[in-house]
Amino acid sequence: MRCLRSHTGTTSNMRFALTTLAALAVIPSNAFTPTAIFKHRQRQVIQPLFAIAIDEAASSSSASSSSLEPSTCNDANQQSIPTNAKSWTDDGFVFGLEGSGLERPKGRVASLVVEDDSLETKPYQVAMVQATFACHAFFASSAFAHMLQLHDSNVTLTVLYTLLLTVASWLFADFGSGVFHWSVDNYGNGKTPVMGSMIAAFQGHHSAPWTICERGFCNNVYKLCIPFGPVSMGALYLLLNDRFPAAVWFLTVFCVLEIMSQELHKWSHQRKSEVPSWVNWLQEAGVTVGRVPHAQHHLAPYEGNYCIVSGACNDVLDESGFFRRMEHAIYKWNGVESNAWKLDADLKERTLRGDYSLRK
Repeated sequence: MRCLRSHTGTTSNMRFALTTLAALAVIPSNAFTPTAIFKHRQRQVIQPLFAIAIDEAASSSSASSSSLEPSTCNDANQQSIPTNAKSWTDDGFVFGLEGSGLERPKGRVASLVVEDDSLETKPYQVAMVQATFACHAFFASSAFAHMLQLHDSNVTLTVLYTLLLTVASWLFADFGSGVFHWSVDNYGNGKTPVMGSMIAAFQGHHSAPWTICERGFCNNVYKLCIPFGPVSMGALYLLLNDRFPAAVWFLTVFCVLEIMSQELHKWSHQRKSEVPSWVNWLQEAGVTVGRVPHAQHHLAPYEGNYCIVSGACNDVLDESGFFRRMEHAIYKWNGVESNAWKLDADLKERTLRGDYSLRK
């Protein structure tokens, strides 16, 4: 409905609006982000200027109250001040920073941060996982048969050889999981081609670490069936199996463990009472990543303990400064900072000085 106001009332409103706009004009664009800068500006800029505007409006309205007609304008139509909140799809998204668009829920609460994500296991996820493991079983059995033939049908020798290859692949998979985890935690975002959703899932995991505990097996691991699935492994099988069956066995075990790394990761977030006893045994024996070592990764700025198959490589990689050296090299190459640097300015400064050690 149309607002009916007197000429005096209109003038007072215009003066109030102009004074308010003048106050807003001097406030920086980032003054409304939930940071310490906001609090500082709020005390020193916003409060005094709005106090002037309010006093101006009060004095004008008191002088014209007798001539002011009742207003039927709806205050809800007024536009609210926009914020600079970001989401995981923004180029500037960094988990853990103020204004990232993500809030870490308190307690063991599941929270989805990726668009169209769901905790429900879908039939296509089950099909992807089943097809992937069926193909890998074929690759491994074919490689074993070829190695058995090369060893003149000596079963004992072939079994011992495959066990040795499995242990070597287990160590390499732990190293690979660390490199992969470090890369998606520190570089890219939801808009990154091909890997965007996976990057967003890993980075968003830091704002809602308990969500992974609510996922079923296929829902949890199916995304890793894309880089480590039948297509990539099938190509390697065709190239290597006839001449190098040992390499096929090694790479098949590696791919299986990389896919399983997300489930092993989930176990490290679950309580002992929430998993079978054999899972606890595997963790205590160091076969899979343990709860305490992985918990250290979830301390900001998330700069270490990236390996999530067994965690056996974590100490070596962290103490040698492997990831800091990688970050330094990438920064010198293209000027891109890791997310860990953005969360810890001191870490960045020390790395650029050539000090690659982690603070204890």
